[in-house]
Amino acid sequence: MKIRGQSHATFKIVCVLLLLLISACQPKTTPQGKTVKVTRVVSGNTLEVIGLEAQSNFNARVRLIGVDAPDLQQQPWGQTAKQQLEKIVQGSNVLLEFDVQQKDRFGRYQAYVWYDKVLLNEWLVAQGYLLAVARNPNDKYTQQLTRAQESARLMERGIWNPFQPMRLTPAEFRRQLILQRTPPQSLPFQSRQL
Repeated sequence: MKIRGQSHATFKIVCVLLLLLISACQPKTTPQGKTVKVTRVVSGNTLEVIGLEAQSNFNARVRLIGVDAPDLQQQPWGQTAKQQLEKIVQGSNVLLEFDVQQKDRFGRYQAYVWYDKVLLNEWLVAQGYLLAVARNPNDKYTQQLTRAQESARLMERGIWNPFQPMRLTPAEFRRQLILQRTPPQSLPFQSRQL
């Protein structure tokens, strides 16, 4: 049994090293974007910032591209993701790098968030706080995010921890909440009294 466990651990380590090697071979470019100040962390993937709009004191919402955070009600992962992002960026300046589509259907800006030359979208996924979710047409870092998620899964970090896994994706969790809040529809037939 020990040999099997050791070979499984060795396999995991080799996979992670290969992923790191592949990502290290990718060309690193200096991101172009807009530097803003984070005023509030709304959730694990949404920030409020100033300095983005023409009015310098206007708070704008920014959603991290290519990721989905556990819902804040999805315990303990939603609050953990939010707290981790707060620890890193609350009150700090970050660089927002935009992709093809700058705003989502809710009017939030969508951006890759860089802090101290680290792509936070990728780092949060690699640590198991967020899920990588490809959303066209904003797919500049999709491969990096996917590799980061695979690494987190193999290393059993955060939401991938087998002792406390996140059982529903954020989208499934939100769908379930909506179903619970929706009153049952009246039946298309009436029951007969016996």
